[in-house]
Amino acid sequence: MCLAVPGKIIEIYDTAGMSMCKIDFGGVVREACLQALPDARVGDFTIVHAGFALNILSEEDAMETLQALRELGEIEDAMDAGV
Repeated sequence: MCLAVPGKIIEIYDTAGMSMCKIDFGGVVREACLQALPDARVGDFTIVHAGFALNILSEEDAMETLQALRELGEIEDAMDAGV
């Protein structure tokens, strides 16, 4: 199973003719290939799988997804605590 977590594009650059970017996932920055998203811009939210940015999300959709993931984490914590 794959889990796509939204991140914000903070930098776009070319490496060896490939469009690349740095994405901030809540303080964790990772590099991804942008070849599949030629219209992506700094400040856009995207999801990444296997090092490739796959889709542009609205900020609203990205925030909703992040909130849902936080809630899942809280549920998991409660289950681990036996609540």
